[in-house]
Amino acid sequence: MKIAYIEHTGPYDKVPYGDYYEKLYGWAKEVKAKPGFKPLSVYPSDPHTTPPEQAKTWVAIPIHGSPVETEEIKIKELPAAEAAVCKYAGDSTVIEQTYKDLTAWMEENGYEASAPPMEVYTKMPKEKDGKTIVYATVQMPVKKK
Repeated sequence: MKIAYIEHTGPYDKVPYGDYYEKLYGWAKEVKAKPGFKPLSVYPSDPHTTPPEQAKTWVAIPIHGSPVETEEIKIKELPAAEAAVCKYAGDSTVIEQTYKDLTAWMEENGYEASAPPMEVYTKMPKEKDGKTIVYATVQMPVKKK
């Protein structure tokens, strides 16, 4: 899948999803790139070894066509992959348990991560009472050990 993304550096619970998605969809309209319907985020930093203030998040939308990236909006091709998948709806500060569950399932079934995890949003993340609420399919690309 080809994505257009904005890289955010900082704690995962402080990502301004709404602002970034507004920019991405506005850019896609401006350059006549056909965006996909389900926005996503990719997490290339390992939260166990990366301090929160240095964590990277790629806030992204799938795109079609061949638009040119800008200084802020980058384009990347994500390879097809087998993935462990789990649905999640709730406060972004407690989504970590979903990742723990997926990691435990991977260990029990002889898999290991093969690429950074991603969250594909079934609804746009929303701010409620100072918290980010996400509705996502958490996908962890895997390969057999």
